[in-house]
Amino acid sequence: QVQLVESGGGLVQAGGSLRLSCAASGTIFSIAGMDWYRQAPGKQRELVATITSGGLSNYGDSVKGRFTISRDNTKNTMYLQMHSLKPEDTAVYYCHLTSRRSALSPFQHYWGQGTQVTVSS
Repeated sequence: QVQLVESGGGLVQAGGSLRLSCAASGTIFSIAGMDWYRQAPGKQRELVATITSGGLSNYGDSVKGRFTISRDNTKNTMYLQMHSLKPEDTAVYYCHLTSRRSALSPFQHYWGQGTQVTVSS
């Protein structure tokens, strides 16, 4: 089993910055893709950013140029640096990853509990 612990959310004024972290622990042989999703009230969960095990990243159109995803494979930790935050970035942010417990095990999906980001205007 793998546990994901998110941190770094909070209340910030428009134009401000926040850095989210997602630390994975448990029985981990390797982690493949890692992602950040968000869900605003009344809206569907959307993909914010994704990063491969090799460090290739991709972003949703609404956050390109403002958010940066990164990962530290030695710490099984992923980050989301958010700049120029807007009120429409307000949402619960979730981390997600796929990992396996051994070289012969299948990859499984895991989700964090979510961290609230609120951007005031």
